[in-house]
Amino acid sequence: MPYRSMSLEEFAKHVCMDARDLRKMAEDGELPAHKVAGKWRFHRAHVTEWLQQRMPTLAEDHLIALEKSLGSSGDRNAEEENAIVTGLIGVDGIDDHLPARTRDSVLRELVKLVERTDLLFDEGGLLEALEQREALCPTALPNGVAIPHPRQPMPYATAEPLICIGRVPAGIAYGAPNHSMTKLFFLICCHDDHEHLHVLARLMRILDDTTVQNLLDAESPVQLLETLIAKEDAVMKQLAAH
Repeated sequence: MPYRSMSLEEFAKHVCMDARDLRKMAEDGELPAHKVAGKWRFHRAHVTEWLQQRMPTLAEDHLIALEKSLGSSGDRNAEEENAIVTGLIGVDGIDDHLPARTRDSVLRELVKLVERTDLLFDEGGLLEALEQREALCPTALPNGVAIPHPRQPMPYATAEPLICIGRVPAGIAYGAPNHSMTKLFFLICCHDDHEHLHVLARLMRILDDTTVQNLLDAESPVQLLETLIAKEDAVMKQLAAH
């Protein structure tokens, strides 16, 4: 069951962290946890939200460990594991000149982009979920990238899990922690929290400064996707070497 509670040990394994550190964080109120019969319990949905907010701050080694943990469920075949990000992206879901000028309009245009894939079931529901997530905490990163996504997986919003990409060459003030302009938007809509966290972990490893610049320089949606595929291949080789 995706939203059952986890013990401290299960949670530590899930996020690839030391159980002693997590216990201290729970005691200090830094984690979404509660005690039952003297033992810490972690609600899986709350853990997902906590981890996705923490993901951009994780070091490369932690992201690799997290990926290995998330990829060990056996739910995917080897080919699907290799394409955890680019396998969810189609050329029709990329707009290299997204017609948006504000934070609100970029979300509307991204949802329209999802609609172009013919996979969208609930336009209003998806837009509302994205707006609620951004109101909670902007998903903009310091490197000019934002990753809008619902707070919780939405299995009924789209026919399949997907990622759509919008590029705004002029940039938008989107709440990046360093106040920089955001030019690349990766909208994620997954159908379960396990997949959602795996996609986020992989994206954090793919979107280094060099790759982001290459994506900004790409001359077409096809070239943009080819850039991501090449980087994901390199990331997978690094993962296999650990």
